[in-house]
Amino acid sequence: MKKLFALALAAAMALSVMTVPAKAEEVSDMQARVDAAVAASEGKIAIITNTLSQNEEEYRSAQFMVQKYGEDRITHDTMPDNFMTEQEQFVAVVNKYGSDPAYKAIIINQACPGSNPSIDKVLESRDKDDLLVVYCTPQENADDIVERADIIISIDEINKGTDIAQQAYDMGCKTFVHYSFPRHMAQAPLSGCRDKIKTKCEELGIEFVDATAPDPTSDAGVSGAQMFILEDVPKMVEKYGEDTCFFTTNCSMQVPLIEAVRDSRAFYALPCCPSPYHGFPSALGIEQPEDVIGGLQTTIDAINAIFEEDDLLGHFSTWSVPASIANTVATTEYAFLWMNGEVDKCDMQTLQDLIADYCQTDVTLMKYQDPVTEKEYDNYLVYLQGFLNFGEPTRER
Repeated sequence: MKKLFALALAAAMALSVMTVPAKAEEVSDMQARVDAAVAASEGKIAIITNTLSQNEEEYRSAQFMVQKYGEDRITHDTMPDNFMTEQEQFVAVVNKYGSDPAYKAIIINQACPGSNPSIDKVLESRDKDDLLVVYCTPQENADDIVERADIIISIDEINKGTDIAQQAYDMGCKTFVHYSFPRHMAQAPLSGCRDKIKTKCEELGIEFVDATAPDPTSDAGVSGAQMFILEDVPKMVEKYGEDTCFFTTNCSMQVPLIEAVRDSRAFYALPCCPSPYHGFPSALGIEQPEDVIGGLQTTIDAINAIFEEDDLLGHFSTWSVPASIANTVATTEYAFLWMNGEVDKCDMQTLQDLIADYCQTDVTLMKYQDPVTEKEYDNYLVYLQGFLNFGEPTRER
């Protein structure tokens, strides 16, 4: 494995010289604006994340912000691993910073159950106008979270489906195979995404195949579900041809799906959780870097090199930056702009620009609409990134 990664990395370094035009010393207009706000503003920001063992990307992204802006401006702390049963500890962690007037912003990534009572406790002693509260990837009812947080931000899980189908079409695919199971299809965001894929495929003339896979939580287990994917993808390719795009809603199925698609020379538009780290390193034998922030471009280059060697450039894509990282970076920098009086508590255009600036791709940010009630929320925002097509030039962040 290490030898494979070394070969891929060597090729990637040669490739990146040609395909990464941005220079490290270049600073975007948006970054210059944030840097000026950091220098001119007063106040501290508390970032609360899952622990390293629960979500490395969230944890490392907060550490990155501390390193970038300093411990005098950013404090990183974690919620308890068992946040569902240790609510009092969760509340205590958040309130430690929320009750301190030196802290002008609290960012919770991700906003697990317990976030709402934590903010309720904070607001017992703080004026809401004096504190910016941000929820990333919320897990509680929309009507409740919009009353506590000033900004809620997450992936647009439903409309992501339209983009996936369009990406498959742009790749030249004639068939789209969607793997899932009843438990996932009972969840509105996942079934909504599936419905969007199906509708867009019909519009584009792509045959949509709604395939049922074993539930990893059933008697088949994770290994059974993974074996099904490894065995079924070649059958689907034999039936529909190599110009078939595959997608599955389950995280544990991403690695076998990438492996099977690679072996079958088919297509894969997006992991269920869009990220260069989701499935690709394990499937391709690439060691994930210890520094998931600084090592992101190296990982992308290594993936590029492997697909180039396989003559599969244009067959695989994802988002260039995990949302868990982009959310922390963009909302922290937004908090500095807010503390400096440059934006109100929820400026959609500025948030969109911040995400796009860090991810170096097109970003579409919109208000969240409940899929059942169709109610729209002004401060609950969801977004889509442009695709990172492996084999195309990428830019340093």
